[in-house]
Amino acid sequence: MGSGNRERLYRTEAIILRRRDFGEADKLLTLYAPGLGKTRVLAKGVRKPKSRKSGHVELFTHSNLLIAKGRSLDIVTQAETIHSFLPIRSELLRISYAYYAAELLDRFTEEGEENRPLFDLLLDTLFRLGDSEDPDLVLRYFELRLLGYVGYRPQLFQCVRCARAIEMATGFFSPKDGGLLCLGCGEGERGCQETSPRALATLRCVQVRDYAYCRRLKVDRPTHEELENLMRRYITYLLEGRLKSVGFIDALRREDGGVTTAVLTRR
Repeated sequence: MGSGNRERLYRTEAIILRRRDFGEADKLLTLYAPGLGKTRVLAKGVRKPKSRKSGHVELFTHSNLLIAKGRSLDIVTQAETIHSFLPIRSELLRISYAYYAAELLDRFTEEGEENRPLFDLLLDTLFRLGDSEDPDLVLRYFELRLLGYVGYRPQLFQCVRCARAIEMATGFFSPKDGGLLCLGCGEGERGCQETSPRALATLRCVQVRDYAYCRRLKVDRPTHEELENLMRRYITYLLEGRLKSVGFIDALRREDGGVTTAVLTRR
């Protein structure tokens, strides 16, 4: 291979965030790679029945890719699966959580901005969604860490208006202020959500402790629902709109009678 060809090729590991049909037989892929951040590439011919690359560029696959530089879009020339995350593909609700994680990362990142910790977080989250007995807690950990990495870490220990320390008691979470308000600042304030002591303690723990510690937490269903609602409202405010995957998750839960964790953890 000549030196000119070598300069046009590069190899990277990447996780497939999104893919859509392009032309008659191709796929346009959105990748997240440790040295590149988010980028779009073209996978030629992968919709053909005999394509060797097709199975290696499925959604959420962690793959090793050889890519050629192109004029407008770089082109995947080789692909090999590193991790396929089969456990999350065996259940519809479990994979819907992976959709949510991928969409969240996609919406909070711009193309070409390298962020190795964010790549590692997504990779770890896909593993955790496959084997955790509490995938809702996995998502809360993912959300809080991602928000910290992209500059939207919520303030959970003191009032964002008066800077007064908030003890383990009821407070008010304000999406527009980016954190908690004390009783004096938050009571009667529109757009705030009252937080219970249990929910606040869980959020603080997930924000500051590592996953090895957090995975041992026992969170009851009412607290999970409170935490999810709080994080959804904050993320919706930041993105100025709701994620598509949220509606899909809610529809699946309605079909299952509202029981999510039991279904997600059934082998």
